[in-house]
Amino acid sequence: MINFLPLGGADEIGANCFYLNVFGTGNLLDCGIHPRKTGLDSLPGFGLIEDLPLDFVLISHAHQDHIGSLPFLVQKFPHVIIYSTTQTKEIAEATLHNAANILAQNPSLENDFKIYTHEEIDLLVRSIRGVNYNEVISIKGMRHTSSSGINVSFHDAGHILGSAGILLEHNNQKIFFSGDINFSDQSIMIGCDLKGIRNIDVLILESTYGSTDSKKLGTWSAETERLIKSANKVIHDGGSILIPVFALGKTQELLSLLHSQMIKRKLTETNIFTGGVGREISNIYDRNRYLTRRSSSDLLLKEIPQQNIFEIEDLTYFQKNPSIVLASSGMILEGTTSFKLLDFWMHQKNFAVFGVGYMDESTPGFRLMNSQKGDKIKLTVFSEPKKVNCSVERFYFPSHSIREDLIKVAKSVNPRKVILVHGDINSKDWLGHKILELYPHIKVASAETGKSFLL
Repeated sequence: MINFLPLGGADEIGANCFYLNVFGTGNLLDCGIHPRKTGLDSLPGFGLIEDLPLDFVLISHAHQDHIGSLPFLVQKFPHVIIYSTTQTKEIAEATLHNAANILAQNPSLENDFKIYTHEEIDLLVRSIRGVNYNEVISIKGMRHTSSSGINVSFHDAGHILGSAGILLEHNNQKIFFSGDINFSDQSIMIGCDLKGIRNIDVLILESTYGSTDSKKLGTWSAETERLIKSANKVIHDGGSILIPVFALGKTQELLSLLHSQMIKRKLTETNIFTGGVGREISNIYDRNRYLTRRSSSDLLLKEIPQQNIFEIEDLTYFQKNPSIVLASSGMILEGTTSFKLLDFWMHQKNFAVFGVGYMDESTPGFRLMNSQKGDKIKLTVFSEPKKVNCSVERFYFPSHSIREDLIKVAKSVNPRKVILVHGDINSKDWLGHKILELYPHIKVASAETGKSFLL
């Protein structure tokens, strides 16, 4: 008997965590935190599995919405065994320590839950068992009722370094969890590797861009040309550009893109600023350049000329020295570096903010990207309206599959059943109806947090 129970992330992007009981062996697929919620509300519903067996946690990649609640889970279930790719394990050490620093700045959260320490992170990371892509491991829980174990393998998802789709095989049944999957090439990462994954019984598929018209997203090459044209105009006018980015993934991809365009003399040579944990993660990208699939193994991010944003004490520097600043967070969440810089940027008429990644509708980044010069906007619910004096432009460099490529994932693995997760209702509706229209032999279900069903 195989039972599926979403604890979070079923119909939204955040706190992704899915319980899968395979003949008595309890597994969690991912263990994320919600980036726009606080306290207990930000965690998956661990209470739903208090009386159920839990033996293993299988992590698809190291973004916080997929790995961020691991320390809280281990506090409740200290016996669990955690598996990820070796690259995800390495990145987790950097990102979880960074998250611990952020939590420590908000001691009021202690009223909701026990905040974890750096020592706990050290122990947690050491306990993660790193595996190579396509390596098959066999797992079996304490209450496993079948004579056969469960074979698990991780397959390159093309999303960020270390990202994986996870294949579970038991007897003749196959379940494939896509994680965050990208079918197309980026600047560094190349598209997912689905070789050998065929005739799946159940595909658990993300649906991030299911409701987004792909014509609005464009392609990496077309968006690169558009961004370079706009960037040159701002720089030539004496302005600086703020590009909010996720420290993991988007920082490295945009740094590589900007550098390559400067080398080709398409982008005016100017200072690039980075900083914080993004730099540490770039070093991990460098160390793994010969161990993973990527567009060029010769690229070393640390050799790209870049300055440290945290060494700039007077922001008027950017008025005198046109620059490009890559700063997290990608959604300009309150309190982050990009949010703090934005307060200065919005007052500068010749400056610009370029959005380049996914932004949730509830975030300051989304509000800014849906404004234009001269508008007055409230970045947060409780803030005063501020006038947008700088230019605002939206570009699309997705690290998730566009909706047509999600259909290609389904076609490639040819499942009997698809369970849609990691997307809003509209995204899951479009994707589900399209799969049923094109492949009527495939059954489609929409996951709901807290609602279990047999596979």
